[in-house]
Amino acid sequence: MKHDLRKELASYSAPRERFDVVTVPPLRYLMVDGHGDPNTAPAYQAALAALYPFAYKLKFFSKNELGEDYTVMPLEGLWWADDPAAFTTGRDKSLWSWTLLNLIPAWITDEHLDVARSAAARSVGDAAIDAVRAGWLDEGLCVQTLHVGSYDDEAPVLDALHTEFVPANGMRMVGLHHEIYLSDARRTAPEKLRTILRQPVARIPSIPSPS
Repeated sequence: MKHDLRKELASYSAPRERFDVVTVPPLRYLMVDGHGDPNTAPAYQAALAALYPFAYKLKFFSKNELGEDYTVMPLEGLWWADDPAAFTTGRDKSLWSWTLLNLIPAWITDEHLDVARSAAARSVGDAAIDAVRAGWLDEGLCVQTLHVGSYDDEAPVLDALHTEFVPANGMRMVGLHHEIYLSDARRTAPEKLRTILRQPVARIPSIPSPS
């Protein structure tokens, strides 16, 4: 049996043209941190060049040694900037910081990661693989939607999420903006790209009316 984690985890599905409030369970990822415009920053390409060899070595170890095959999950990213307008009205990508993510299946242990890390290092070098870490992300309550279109067309959707939906529903933003890239940008026309846009939130406690 080959696991399709996108179908097994409900949080990897989102509606188009509306916002859903969901609870995302704690999940573990391969992670690489960086800063700068993803279109031009060398660090971004270096992160991809390290993340995916590690992810595929882990997949084949799981298939061949554990008997648990799975489809490698799509690329994800956490994004932030000192000024949130850098993602909406300003859209200045040079100010962005990011952590690229690839989901680790629940049955993978630290020992399994060590084996895959060593195998990946033999392919791309120790320096590249040293940049990859394994970490947990516990986002909990989130608002998310499916955006269809180019990444640069996300700004109005994010602005509506930040300034309209979240406050109108008695919530505030917490944590980092999260994107899940369901499409391969190398093989998909920009207008057809499918991306889950996710924002962790917290409910604002209501103030009791004076009696």
